Amino acid sequence: MTKSSRITFKQSEVEAAFSRLVQVRVGLLLVSGDSVLVSLRNEIVALAARHAIPSLYHRREFTVIGGLMSYGPSLGEAFYQIGDYVGRILKGEEPGDLPVQQPTKFLLAINLKTANLLGLTVPPSLLTRADEVIE
Repeated sequence: MTKSSRITFKQSEVEAAFSRLVQVRVGLLLVSGDSVLVSLRNEIVALAARHAIPSLYHRREFTVIGGLMSYGPSLGEAFYQIGDYVGRILKGEEPGDLPVQQPTKFLLAINLKTANLLGLTVPPSLLTRADEVIE
């Protein structure tokens, strides 16, 4: 990808997108796994908080910096799988012969501080299922 074809967003464009979400009275924002959105995580989490939009993210890092919740594959497990594949290739297996793997472990993180700021009560049944609760 050349530098000129890279997608970039200005802070004002992200803010305009959130203004539109407020206009249409969105009840929840789901932020998907996209490298551009990951690079804008600080701005997205801050704008979601400023506009009081409950948001669900695909990576724990969003929740740690103030996002409401995240549910997504364990990066630790993914790195383990990558290491396993590298080892198998270095021992002589052909990459094309290795099976395609998908994540098998998913992590749920909940930020109770953010939930309280949004005036939300997280059900105890959900808290007991969480892998991490940030207070």
